[in-house]
This record gives sequence, structure tokens and C-alpha cells, in this order.
Amino acid sequence: MTARILAVANQKGGVGKTTTAVNLAAALAQQGRRVLLVDLDPQANSTMGSGVRKGDLPASVYQVLLGDAGIPEARQRSEEGGFDVLPANRNLAGAEVELVHELAREARLKNALAEVEAEYDYVLIDCPPSLTLLTLNGLVAAQGVLIPMVCEYYALEGLSDLVNTLRKVRVAVNPRIEIIGLVRTMFDARSNLSQQVAEQLARHFGDKVFETVVPRNVRLAEAPSHGLPGVVYDPTSRGAQAYQALATELLQRLEPAPSSSQDRP
Repeated sequence: MTARILAVANQKGGVGKTTTAVNLAAALAQQGRRVLLVDLDPQANSTMGSGVRKGDLPASVYQVLLGDAGIPEARQRSEEGGFDVLPANRNLAGAEVELVHELAREARLKNALAEVEAEYDYVLIDCPPSLTLLTLNGLVAAQGVLIPMVCEYYALEGLSDLVNTLRKVRVAVNPRIEIIGLVRTMFDARSNLSQQVAEQLARHFGDKVFETVVPRNVRLAEAPSHGLPGVVYDPTSRGAQAYQALATELLQRLEPAPSSSQDRP
């Protein structure tokens, strides 16, 4: 069976997208899944948060997109996290300019993943917080999208933009893509606004909204400075436990247990 390829995307920044990608990768690995995390953001935060040094890379996702290296040559291992990383560095910022005149430029990542997807159960793609050619590569490669979002008014506006973008991508280049779910991140249960926005999400998206809510958590924020996913840095913290629960909920959605009922003669 080939991998389930999921883009972690939101056109609005500051919503916990990278934190979600890194911790979900580690949490899935803890549950025995083979995981590849693709860092498509030139800031390379997923790379660093996984414990991979972006300055010491023989190759990166930049060379993969340009066709100068394959994923087997470029991927690194997050030893503590238990998953593989297709890392990024600042060179990635120039990839869009260099790809402008290339054929099938929006499918470069999809084509590269075809070489290795049988080696993984899940591929998580951390997309940049804007609609760029890099983000488009992530959305073309993916079968589904996970949308982290904070429960604030402006986040609802950004969500509307992303839903429109996904509709266009589905029509133009990737008819298989769908929203897997919305993840409420940095949630403050004491805030009336957070509760109101959460209710609006539930009304509009129904069971697409994950039941698991990720709270604001200092330990999650500290973890990247140690080069560790939060679920490894402090597994007992509220934030880590939320991402462990999110991984379980995701697996329940994508890997439903076989029916226990038996056909009777």
C-alpha cells in the first residue's frame, strides 16, 4: 500500500501549522507508522524542529524540486522523532523563480514522491503560509489537507480563502484532494471568542472539525529550541497529549477498523 499524502496548510500564518506538522509526524511514528515529513517552507522551521541542522545538508527539497537530487539522497532522519525529513533551507526561497519556465512545475514534488511513497504509511507536507508555487506543489501532491487554525475572527477569513483555493486546485490539477479535517490550535478555553468561533466551525464544517483541541502550551513552544518535537520533549505536557490524541483520531478517520460483523448463511 502506498502512503497517504497529507498537506498541512493554511494561507494565514501564526496558526501552529509547523507545530502541528512536526508533532503529528512524531506522534504517528510513536504509533508505529512510517512517516516522511516534507518541509516546503523556506524558513525551514519543520527541519529545525525535527532536530535536523539546515546548514549541514548535502541536498534538500530545493534540489529535489529542481530535479538535481532524488528524495533518497536528500532525506534525513529525525532520530529522536522517529521519522524521516525531506529538509529545507534558505535556498528554497529561490526555487519558485527557477521553476517558472519549467514544464509541469506544479507537479515536481508529486513526481519525486512517487519514487519513495511505498516506503511510508504517511507523508506530511508542511506548506508555506501563503499561496505560492511551493504551496501548490504540496496541494498537487496531496490526497488530503489538514488545516490548523486558531479560533479568531481573522482566521475564519483565511479559512475561506483556503477553501476557495482548494476548490480551484481540485478543478484544475488535483481532483482527488479533499479536506481531511480542521484542527483547532492554540485554543484558549477561557475566551468567549474562541468558543464562538469553534461553534461557527462546527456549524459550517460538521464532522470535518477534529474533536481534539490543541491548547496554548509553553512546553510545545519550548521544544523547537531543543530540536525536538513537543511529544518527545515533554510527553506529559497538555500540548503533547493533545497531539498524541490528534494522531489517534486521524488514524481512526483514515484507517477505520474492519467490521466485526460476520456474514450469516
